[in-house]
Amino acid sequence: MSRIDQTFVRLAQEGRRALIPFVTVGDPNLASALPIMRALVQAGVDIIELGVPFSDPMADGPVIQRASERALNHGVGLRDVLACVRQFRAENQTTPIVLMGYANPIERMGLDAFAEAAQTVGVDGVLVVDYPPEESERLLAAMDAKGLATIYLLSPTSTTERIKLVAKCARGYVYYVSLKGVTGAGHIDTDEVARKIAEIKQHVKIPVGVGFGIRDGATAKAVGATADAVVIGSRIVQEFEASDASNVAARVGKLVAEIRHAMDAP
Repeated sequence: MSRIDQTFVRLAQEGRRALIPFVTVGDPNLASALPIMRALVQAGVDIIELGVPFSDPMADGPVIQRASERALNHGVGLRDVLACVRQFRAENQTTPIVLMGYANPIERMGLDAFAEAAQTVGVDGVLVVDYPPEESERLLAAMDAKGLATIYLLSPTSTTERIKLVAKCARGYVYYVSLKGVTGAGHIDTDEVARKIAEIKQHVKIPVGVGFGIRDGATAKAVGATADAVVIGSRIVQEFEASDASNVAARVGKLVAEIRHAMDAP
C-alpha cells in the first residue's frame, strides 16, 4: 500500500480529513524549501503538494503565478524539485509528496526518465494539469510502472462521462476544483461543493480532495464535512509574499496549524 493510500486509511479510521498544502519549490528561494516542508509537517499536514515552477501556467491565478516567477528567477526547475524531495526523504519517510505542475518540464526530461527519477527520490504522486485523462495514456503507464499515483482534476462543469473516465484512470485521490476559474479566484459555495462531491463519489471510489477558494479554517472544516481532503494553495503562498526567507517557514507553519486545528475541532 502506497504512502498516499496509508494516509487516507489512517485518517478514515481517525474520522479526520487530510490537509494538503501547496507550495512552489524555489519560493522565496531554493534553500527555504526544506525548512518550509518541515514546518508543514510539524503543523499537522497529511500530504504535501510541491509546485514545479513553470513559465506558462494555465490553471494558476496571479498569486501562484508570481510564486513560479520568483522561483524561476532563482533558476529553479524540475530537477531541483526532485533534489528537494530527496533531501526531505532523508529525514521523513512517511509524509506523502505529490508534484503538481505542467507537462512541458516532464516531456523535456522524458516520461520514463521522469518516472524513474521521481520514484528514486521518493515522490508518491503527480498531478499534471495539462495531461487530461483522454491524452495521458503514456503518463499513466509510466507512473503505474513505478508505483506512482496519477492524480486527475474534476471541476463543477465535469460531466458524468468525464467523472467515469477519471474514475478509471485516477490513483491516490481525485482533486476537485471547486471554482470555475483559476487558483485563488472567487468565493467557494460549500453547499454546491457538497452536491458535486456526492455526484463524484457515485463513480469515484478513491478519496476526493477539494481545492481552489479555501482560505481559512472555517471553510476548510465545512468542505471537510463531505470531502476526504482539503487542498490550500493561494492563501499559503500569500504568506510567502508577506514574508522573507528568514521567517517564511514560521509564518506558513502558524497559518497551517491554525487551519489544522479548525478542521479537527469538534
